[in-house]
Amino acid sequence: MRPLNASDRAVWEPLWDGYNEFYGRSGPTALDPAITEQTWARMMDASERVHGMVAEIDGRVVGLVHYLFHRATTLLADNCLLHDLYTTPGARGHGVGRALIEAVFEAAAAEGSTRVYWTTQETNLTAQKLYDTLASRGFIVYRHELV
Repeated sequence: MRPLNASDRAVWEPLWDGYNEFYGRSGPTALDPAITEQTWARMMDASERVHGMVAEIDGRVVGLVHYLFHRATTLLADNCLLHDLYTTPGARGHGVGRALIEAVFEAAAAEGSTRVYWTTQETNLTAQKLYDTLASRGFIVYRHELV
């Protein structure tokens, strides 16, 4: 596990595309390219609270995780939101996802955060098997799109 750096764009983007495709954001429902550009720019800007890491096996990047810090009304320390997690199909089942999540735990603790949380789709049962070994379930998330 290592932080993303500016030279990683070419290996990060196919993983980012795979992550978005997994969640149905491809073809006619693909993200606006401006979102990808802004996401990358935020992770490369040291003044931003958005971060990224990649997992490597034998010199190949096989997974990514993005996370961000934000204030909370019920804590003194910032929350850490693990926002995106993706591994290549060939890396699944080999501990890469767990290692990426644990790397976020370490990064959050180093920043003084006392909580890491994340969401997943109700139908992502495979991921939930892993998540249930690392964290407790909490709130149900509702969202309303303002477009």
